Amino acid sequence: MAVILEAVDYQDPDAAEKFVNSLRETGFGVLKNHPISQDEVHSIYNNWYDYFQNGNKYDFLRNPETQDGYFPPEESESAKGMEVKDIKEYYHFYPHGRCPEELREQLDTYYKNTSAFAGELLSWVEKYSPNEVSARYSQSLSSMIDGSTQSLLRVLHYPPFTGDEELGAIRAGAHEDINLLTVLPAANEPGLQVKAKDGSWIDVPCDFGNLIVNIGDMLQEASGGYFPSTTHRVINPKGMDKTKSRISLPLFLHPYPEVKLSDRHTADSYLMERLRELGVI
Repeated sequence: MAVILEAVDYQDPDAAEKFVNSLRETGFGVLKNHPISQDEVHSIYNNWYDYFQNGNKYDFLRNPETQDGYFPPEESESAKGMEVKDIKEYYHFYPHGRCPEELREQLDTYYKNTSAFAGELLSWVEKYSPNEVSARYSQSLSSMIDGSTQSLLRVLHYPPFTGDEELGAIRAGAHEDINLLTVLPAANEPGLQVKAKDGSWIDVPCDFGNLIVNIGDMLQEASGGYFPSTTHRVINPKGMDKTKSRISLPLFLHPYPEVKLSDRHTADSYLMERLRELGVI
């Protein structure tokens, strides 16, 4: 029987339990009727589409030390184990980092509001963790991001296809995220898929207004594998969709560096290990 990811209504009295159960079973949870402003998301998409088309993006080329700024297609990531780079460009935003002034206030507001909401989602995860799992947490999950300056807001642009793409390249190769949770408003175009336990690929509901949340490697590490960091990808469009850009806005929730994830890793040691694997540092 095919696995189907269904959106959980945030207003439902049982929303927290249903959401955490979805995370446990698939690595992903989808929320509707949540408090993140969709008008704000729509405006960010429009403003950053214009920026990627016409903006002074090369004035903000990424800083290798701070990892903020603009990452052009030739410097974008390759998924772990992949030789071919993803077909994308993106901007890394931290409130303390660089940003075009005309876009800063909007991103800063979104970053703060979504980070606060994410704290609630982490408290849901902790509430519905079995006792033997929550005993592993060195501190409450929501407190791991309190005051953290490591959480990253990435504005992603997957450009239209030109026919010159490298053989085997896709918009985002199969990968897992590094962080605790990733919070992602539905993109303006479909394409996100998650790998099910049977190896099949499931389309993640992309209705505009949905909020998509997935588990990262750090939560998997902290929970001793109880919450799985699930493989996902963004597939290439077909037909007329090839002529369309895709904008995406993931917030990667990172603990502050000293947080102890497990006997093996702090948040900082884990992050550095993964960034080296990705070839980013």
